[in-house]
Amino acid sequence: MNYESVIGLEVHVQVKTVSKLFCSCPTSFGAPPNSNICPICAGYPGVLPVLNKKAVEAIVKTGLALTCRINLESIFARKQYFYPDLPKNYQISQYEKPVAEDGMLSLLSSNSSQKVRIRRIHLEEDAGKLLHTIGSLELEYSLVDLNRTGIPLMEIVSEPDLTSPKEAYEYLSTLKNILEYLEVSDCDMEKGSLRCDANVSLRPIGSQTLGNRVEIKNMNSFHGVQEAVTYEIKRQTEVLNSGNRVVQETRLWDSDQKETRVMRSKEEAHDYRYFPEPDLLPLKLEENWVEAIRAQLPELPEKKRKRFIEDYQLSEYDAAVLSSAPEMAHYFEKASSYLKSPLAPKIISNWITTELLGRLNTSNCPIEKGVISPEALAELVGLILNGTISGKIAKIVFEEMWSHNKFPKQIIQEKGLVQVSNEKEIEVWVLESISKNPKAVEEYKNGKEKAIGALVGYIMKISKGKANPDLVNQILKKKLA
Repeated sequence: MNYESVIGLEVHVQVKTVSKLFCSCPTSFGAPPNSNICPICAGYPGVLPVLNKKAVEAIVKTGLALTCRINLESIFARKQYFYPDLPKNYQISQYEKPVAEDGMLSLLSSNSSQKVRIRRIHLEEDAGKLLHTIGSLELEYSLVDLNRTGIPLMEIVSEPDLTSPKEAYEYLSTLKNILEYLEVSDCDMEKGSLRCDANVSLRPIGSQTLGNRVEIKNMNSFHGVQEAVTYEIKRQTEVLNSGNRVVQETRLWDSDQKETRVMRSKEEAHDYRYFPEPDLLPLKLEENWVEAIRAQLPELPEKKRKRFIEDYQLSEYDAAVLSSAPEMAHYFEKASSYLKSPLAPKIISNWITTELLGRLNTSNCPIEKGVISPEALAELVGLILNGTISGKIAKIVFEEMWSHNKFPKQIIQEKGLVQVSNEKEIEVWVLESISKNPKAVEEYKNGKEKAIGALVGYIMKISKGKANPDLVNQILKKKLA
């Protein structure tokens, strides 16, 4: 039997706040174990939580960006389970009435625009962390670090609208892109700022009945999610084809063995014995406060991508790359603002997506901290457009800009790299090229137009790349004619 996969994702996002969700302890990463804790987040008896307004603002902003309905009244609940890193033996979360519900996220790829429904976004506190190993040392005991306890999280739950591992990857990439534009999280998976659980099930193609779902945990990258979902679809297919039933359970992804392993049976909501949190009143939001947040929403990636295509005449691919991070989009627009030529944005885009990004990725450096400023790149493109340097010389200049943090005009002056546009000087090089390359001349005259490339290449070599390529072609064709 042929099956189709049904995938839903639960994404836990650490909200970018200075203090925790219900106390004033710092949220800084990398502090010594159990140094960022107090009686409230450590669960001492008799303490009372106080809600962090910035965390509420962040979840409202996210809900609005994902076209959710914002509930003006929401309720906190106690989610009860027993684990060593949960000091209160319950987690303050939301169940029946979350802050945001019924949203939508568009997956924008090169060939489709699919929409994924957002079921809910709720606010909750994080648990602590257990260490079973230190480096390569396997411990005979576990260590508990409560620094993460009480860190504010948004849990963004999608409907099971995803149908492939590739779509799961695209969903996470699109969501991360939006969250970065909103500046509500740094989305750093290495620091635990963004974590994802995947729910995967199979059903016969054409069926509307969902199969038993398996939850997958312990995935530390988007590629990890894609690999885990791919493996789980294959595993469930083999189980069903052998005549057995898929067991509803939670499984861990082993990135070394590239397989999922059983962790525990899948809990349902009633297993957590949710009930309203007695120490917190219902959260009531004023409509004018929500609308004030809506009015301050930034231009989001999808809208920015469309504007780049319309205003700057960029291709869909270039617009998607440049809008993939707010810092890169800002860099592109800043560089483009220095030049009035309608050709400039496309050329700037090419330099960013090829030369600049390649070096930034190799050096693991963010674009806003790179040595080449938007003004310096715009100066380079301006020199190409006004004919001061050729494209080939520009690459030499760019390398110097990257290596020595200098502006292009300074480099050109120091190294004498100004493009030669003197027709008489170029004519001398053209005649030498014709005399030194008789075979290419003969091929060109016999109708092989590509043979002119060898003649141009010779000229660029003897001129050390300084000859104006347009003039070279004009004079060369005239002499050959």
